[in-house]
Amino acid sequence: MTFKLTRNIDKLGTAGIFLTAILSPCCFPLFAFAASALGLGSAELFGGWTMWIFQGMVLISVIGLYISFRRHGCPHPLLVAILSGLVIFYAYYFNESDYWTYFLYAGMFGLLVATIWNFKRNKMHGTCDTCTTYNGKTVELQSTITCPNCGHIKDEMMATDSCMFFYDCENCKTRLKPKQGDCCVFCSYGTVKCPPIQAGENCC
Repeated sequence: MTFKLTRNIDKLGTAGIFLTAILSPCCFPLFAFAASALGLGSAELFGGWTMWIFQGMVLISVIGLYISFRRHGCPHPLLVAILSGLVIFYAYYFNESDYWTYFLYAGMFGLLVATIWNFKRNKMHGTCDTCTTYNGKTVELQSTITCPNCGHIKDEMMATDSCMFFYDCENCKTRLKPKQGDCCVFCSYGTVKCPPIQAGENCC
């Protein structure tokens, strides 16, 4: 769950940016038609918090793109996102002309481009250092096992060609086995389930 959330932070942030704009047609007239289609009229759903929420989503999007950069190593989506974020903050805090909203929209669509670019890079290079391709799908190989007997925690790497039915806790020496209905110890006690389950298949 944590892994899926981490690799989608930029998408959540960018989606939040546009959702905030759609739900705040007075602050973002360009999106007023979408608000009208949703039956919101000219109401400001977030009231005085609109721009604070909007700026928070911008930061979340940039942070998500930075996390992705740490994984796939391609700086271009991150650079586009940083530039777009700076354009947004410039428009809001420093541009006093009648055209400041155009800078705002340019920054928003720049973040959208960066997010799409980042998505394609993730597909090309995988989403993390401990990921691999299993039957055509990207899966996480690292799982953190917590011993139910003593609470000892340890990161372990999962194999893709076999399932681990028994696991000996290095702290209390308890031999763990899967809970009823689970195929392996990672599915029962790990933070990430085994590769076949991640790929939507039956466990080995």
